[in-house]
Amino acid sequence: MVIEGRWTAREAAQLVQLSERQVLRLKKGLREHGPAALAHGNRGRCPSHAIADELRKEVIELATSLYRDYNHTHLQEELEERHSISLSRRSVTRILTAAGLRSPRKRRARKHRSRRPRMPEEGMLLQVDGSNHDWLEGRGPRLVLIGAVDDATGEPVHAVFREHEDAEGYFLLLRDSIRRKGVPLAWYSDRHGIFQRNGKEPWTLAEELAGRREPTQVARALEELGINLILAHSPQAKGRVERLWGTFQDRLVKDLRRANARSLADANRVLKTFLPRFRKRFARKPAEPESAYRPLPPSADLAAVCSFHYFRRVANDNTVHLEERLVQIPPGPGGRSYAGCRVQLQERLDGSLVVVYQGRVLARSARRRTASASPLRARRKRNGRNSADYAAPARKTTPAKKTPANRAKQKPPATHPWRTLMLTGTTKRDDKFTGQLT
Repeated sequence: MVIEGRWTAREAAQLVQLSERQVLRLKKGLREHGPAALAHGNRGRCPSHAIADELRKEVIELATSLYRDYNHTHLQEELEERHSISLSRRSVTRILTAAGLRSPRKRRARKHRSRRPRMPEEGMLLQVDGSNHDWLEGRGPRLVLIGAVDDATGEPVHAVFREHEDAEGYFLLLRDSIRRKGVPLAWYSDRHGIFQRNGKEPWTLAEELAGRREPTQVARALEELGINLILAHSPQAKGRVERLWGTFQDRLVKDLRRANARSLADANRVLKTFLPRFRKRFARKPAEPESAYRPLPPSADLAAVCSFHYFRRVANDNTVHLEERLVQIPPGPGGRSYAGCRVQLQERLDGSLVVVYQGRVLARSARRRTASASPLRARRKRNGRNSADYAAPARKTTPAKKTPANRAKQKPPATHPWRTLMLTGTTKRDDKFTGQLT
């Protein structure tokens, strides 16, 4: 209509939302080259920033061989770190999707949940848990990863591989996390027997007199350090540490596979190099820059707190026993004997035994713990009781089975019905009884 003169260039520019000069250019191009002049000049050209076909083939080859079960985000990070291939996550996804390779991690429709806000300062709350998983993918024993994550930053403060989820593993976690960051305000854990006592167990006399259940070994250590223990009612309540396990089971498993880890020592060695890289990638800044971690009091002995405590009576020969292990107590001031005294026996994480009486160390045994002297071997069922006055509940004894051999020895008592039968309406006929028995 502009060419025919029915509209002006200004009226056409307002209609197509272009400048008047652009409308004049289009008018000139339409007259000289026809409708093809209206197409963009870059149509059909290869963009200058397009990904080369050779690079696309290399990404697809790596995704199907070395990184065959990596998700797209993890794959993009590995390509940039190990192969110097700098691509965005969306570009990697487009390349693999066009090749028919979807992310191996399946995602389902999310349900609406209300998330608890993070703590404002780091050190206010640590979520702790253990993950029982085939971390070595059949190359070695099945291990449990015990770890703690800071609620404010999402940073895994510390983690350690163990053969089982045991109190010793949580002692190692507590000791090393305090050495690295400090004493937190609270621990958030599940209701495992390591943290709370079994309510079905009978109360001891000392507990009834004190009016409270005796804490477990780990709960006692947290109480001595002033750490509040919070027990969750569901896994979703401590969702941050649960989500951490999901990420670890995806990324850490692949690092263990690359290092060909086959034992507990190999797994812990790989974990030491994995945690710093994971913190750098995923840790976030807290809402408040201040830290709630507290320094360890100078009077506190961390090795003594993070150990197994038991109470024993000193024998007449001034020795203290812990199963088959023995500690000899030297004479006190003036040749004093400690026979009959109630002392505290500490089994340290390095395997040594320490005898403490009224806050004073009497003796030490530097003998390292062997497999037969593990504190969890015979005391596992006690859930780490601190007291030696624990009396195990009496076992129910089942009566002996009656056999023909012992049945013959049993004689019915004099009051048995067989011996007190009354005969009524008796009549003898051919020496046979024809009456009634009552």
